[in-house]
Amino acid sequence: MPEMKSAGQSGSSMESSKTMGVGGGDDSVKRPREASDAAVLTADTITKLPAEATGAVVVSGSHGGLYPGTLAAKARVRAVILNDAGIGKDEAGIASLHLLERFGIAAAAVSHMSCRIGDTADMIDRGVISHANAPARACGVTGGMSCREAAEALRKAPLAAPDVPTLVEGRSEVQVPAAHRRVILLDSAALVRPDDSGHIVVTASHGGLVGGNPAMALRTDAFAAVFHDAGIGVDGAGLTRLPALDERGIAAVTVAASSARIGEALSVFEEGVVSAANAAAQRLGAQIGRPVRSLLEAWARL
Repeated sequence: MPEMKSAGQSGSSMESSKTMGVGGGDDSVKRPREASDAAVLTADTITKLPAEATGAVVVSGSHGGLYPGTLAAKARVRAVILNDAGIGKDEAGIASLHLLERFGIAAAAVSHMSCRIGDTADMIDRGVISHANAPARACGVTGGMSCREAAEALRKAPLAAPDVPTLVEGRSEVQVPAAHRRVILLDSAALVRPDDSGHIVVTASHGGLVGGNPAMALRTDAFAAVFHDAGIGVDGAGLTRLPALDERGIAAVTVAASSARIGEALSVFEEGVVSAANAAAQRLGAQIGRPVRSLLEAWARL
């Protein structure tokens, strides 16, 4: 297998990242490669892809919903492997596979029970493919194959050049009568802003720490935060942001994968049911099984 390169994103660096597989030397991508020498690039989050992702096979710890799929297509990747996030409501955890199939891009997802979401090193070590779209299957990718084997097979995928619609920023607010703080809906935690501090942030991102880094739990000091549990998964990975935020005094809950669509903040707010809560959230009345909307409306009025 070719050298695997790590996308240098927040919390990690190219110097500290580990290369895996065989092959040597720095073979950075300058332009889209031919399938015969396609690079394999790892990225704990697909929201931080470098220019080298163009023409590469990207192994990302992000969930397999529509938002990451659109970002992959925008980056003109050759192929992508994501996490199935427990599949969940309306199969939202693998919606990107269908989207990318329409664009002619090979895509697969690893089982959330085989490796930790948000952790590409664990994907390479333990990940097992659960789903693959038609272009990926044409490359020989099948359910039960290891992530490492699938990444190698996807080097043969043709490089598509789809016309991808402009990505609309998935950011809005809910108006709560008599509220003392804002309720902000974000389709991705990457959309959080410094001025969200002190307010309630409802993100449709998974509740796992990106690359296991507590500093990436939430990039603002919100009053409270909501995430999708991505089926919770192996090692309880889909809940690992909660204790990290507890240490910062931020109330945080996840909603069950079966209750709301991952990647869609409005679904999380309107349909989500609490599946886990940290101590700070429990002190404010969060309980497993409670509709998240009623909980957040109560918090907005505190």
